[in-house]
Amino acid sequence: MDTKIIEKLLKKKEKLLDMETEKLITWCSGCGNYGIQNALMRALVLEDMERNDFALFFDVGCSGNGSDKIEANTFHGLHGRAISLAAGAALANTDMKCIAFSGDGATFSEGINHLVHGLRNNYPMIFVMHNNENFGLTTGQASALTRKGTKMNSSPTGTVVPSINSIDLVLSCKPSFVARGYSGDVDQMTEIFREAIKHDGFAYIEMLQACPTYNRATPDAWYAERVRRVEDLDGYDRSDIWAARKLAQDVDENIYTGILYTDESRDSFMVNRKETLVNDVGYVDIVSAFL
Repeated sequence: MDTKIIEKLLKKKEKLLDMETEKLITWCSGCGNYGIQNALMRALVLEDMERNDFALFFDVGCSGNGSDKIEANTFHGLHGRAISLAAGAALANTDMKCIAFSGDGATFSEGINHLVHGLRNNYPMIFVMHNNENFGLTTGQASALTRKGTKMNSSPTGTVVPSINSIDLVLSCKPSFVARGYSGDVDQMTEIFREAIKHDGFAYIEMLQACPTYNRATPDAWYAERVRRVEDLDGYDRSDIWAARKLAQDVDENIYTGILYTDESRDSFMVNRKETLVNDVGYVDIVSAFL
């Protein structure tokens, strides 16, 4: 990490510590959620975000167990519904940065409709998809992102259906911001979060993480051999969607992390709206309105 960034974090040490709660953390030893939450807190502090400047939205799952592990305005909702919660809050109050978190199981099962329309509408929010390639909280069932042939509790002889390429699917929806991080690289995740905080639109972030308890196919050692930084690619243009989609095809050997794609030409859903929707809330006589 850059020396200046380290110095800034040290100066804000108390603020960083104030973001931690006394709640017992129940993630398994070695879970990637520790690194992801640490990077998030760093980014919020580095971007000088005060407690009422942002809100965090979680659903059911291992990632959702982080809802009371950070001292902030948090909302713990239903499985697969974190995006809809955050989108509603973001549209109601555009002065608040809304950040939603969900796992691969929820996101690409009952939550996939919210993901598609969040991307299409370009809501002014951040969505963090925790990808450990299984339903971890319910003891290791295969998700839509579990690799074909992987042995899971619900498929002891191996999954038989090909997995969804999550980044490629997202890029097909013409997004405005797409990034991928790896839970073992806290410094890079921190910078991804910082860029997402400053983005005006729907920022999609996939966080790759090992599940040390239920998914033995992709441990941290597996990722360590395959994860590459997009910053190391000479001449990579993150405004080129086809370059991003080409990178997205390889999820086995060279898995690139970093900010993969941005489209600054896309307007946020709230562009050209003179008032935030919270000002529109009030009593309306619908009978008289149609007379």
